[in-house]
Amino acid sequence: MQLKRRDFLKATAGGGLLLAAQGPVAALAHKEKKALAPNAVGILYDSTLCVGCMACMAGCKQANNMPVETTDMLARWDNPPDLSAKTLNVIKRYIDGNGLNKDQETDGYGFIKRHCMHCLDPSCVSACPVSALQKDPDNGVVSYDKNACIGCRYCQIACPFNIPKFEWHSAFPKIFKCELCRHILQKGGISGCCSSCPTGASIFGPVDELLTEAKRRLTLAPGLHDTFPVNAMGAGRNTKYNSQKVGHYVPHIYGENEVGGTQVLLLAGIPFGKLGMPDLPEESFVSLADGIQYAIYKGMAYPLIVLGALVYMISKGESPKE
Repeated sequence: MQLKRRDFLKATAGGGLLLAAQGPVAALAHKEKKALAPNAVGILYDSTLCVGCMACMAGCKQANNMPVETTDMLARWDNPPDLSAKTLNVIKRYIDGNGLNKDQETDGYGFIKRHCMHCLDPSCVSACPVSALQKDPDNGVVSYDKNACIGCRYCQIACPFNIPKFEWHSAFPKIFKCELCRHILQKGGISGCCSSCPTGASIFGPVDELLTEAKRRLTLAPGLHDTFPVNAMGAGRNTKYNSQKVGHYVPHIYGENEVGGTQVLLLAGIPFGKLGMPDLPEESFVSLADGIQYAIYKGMAYPLIVLGALVYMISKGESPKE
């Protein structure tokens, strides 16, 4: 029985579609959420406790020796509109209608803190072709090595939170992003933003303990007073506490599951989409990419289909040009 070219192509196309349909499901079914690093540390930011003082921005600039960035040529104070090569941490404001009511979606206002989320399965690390971005296997911090960077900016494209920024104004540009003040962590300290926060809106600590604290807050009754840790928490730390009025929380801990989980967790009284946080899947982008590759190359099926097509055409005596 002689196989016609048209029949062969139909069969291979159908097989390819079948593999593409079945492969990702099979691959993702075997993908598990990345585990926390053994000594993973991070930040819990509670928007309901944030007063927009921007002390965390000043603390970040001081801790990382960053220059002032202003949108007013006559001003000498720091007022960056967003993250940049000069600003690693920024407080952004949401406002609606008359903007009179704190943490209210309608006719209210609120704040959100933006910096690197330190993903459990970071896309930037996976995308970097020279390993300039690395995830610390012990504390989980995503760090950057300027000496390895080639300036390809793949990390910018890969990051689902749009965090890494390129130094456009420099002749020898680098990538800039929050590294959780790892130079201070190495000396036993905490990140500059958390050590500068006067209200406890940003606290530093072990990620598992921060998650437990975030879940506790979601059970609190709005309007009552409760105690909240300030600056840092965790075993071995002399944790300070403030008595604060409990706000009304959106029943969601942002970062607990987004793109596989992050080491920066967010609580807010206004929906996170309104605050500018992207709506992301629970599966990390790295896992999704791995699933697609697994589907294509499962059992070497796709390469064998291509090889079969080549062998078939050669056996039919096609001209060398074709």
